[in-house]
Amino acid sequence: MKAGTSGRTRFANRTLRAALVESARGAIRKRDCYLAAQYRRLVKRRGDKKAIVAVAHSILVIAYHVLRDSQSYRELGGDYFDRLNTDRLTRYHPSGWPPSAMRSP
Repeated sequence: MKAGTSGRTRFANRTLRAALVESARGAIRKRDCYLAAQYRRLVKRRGDKKAIVAVAHSILVIAYHVLRDSQSYRELGGDYFDRLNTDRLTRYHPSGWPPSAMRSP
């Protein structure tokens, strides 16, 4: 966070914010989903409420781009962040990633 800025969201349409947060809560319950993976990644550092607001913001950005570009939403998958950082995962898990318990048969 930049110096001089607070962690609070600015005043906006409360109904829209409530709908986005409710949608984010539903999205994080889905099993193999990009938004759920983003929540699990952020909740460790930021905590539940800030991670939910971050996921709600991602939903808003997704909706904006879907409407602007007239394209359908393309799900990135729950393992998106693992695929993105494979070199980092292999550096910290020299025995191989994913662990044998998580590997597909």
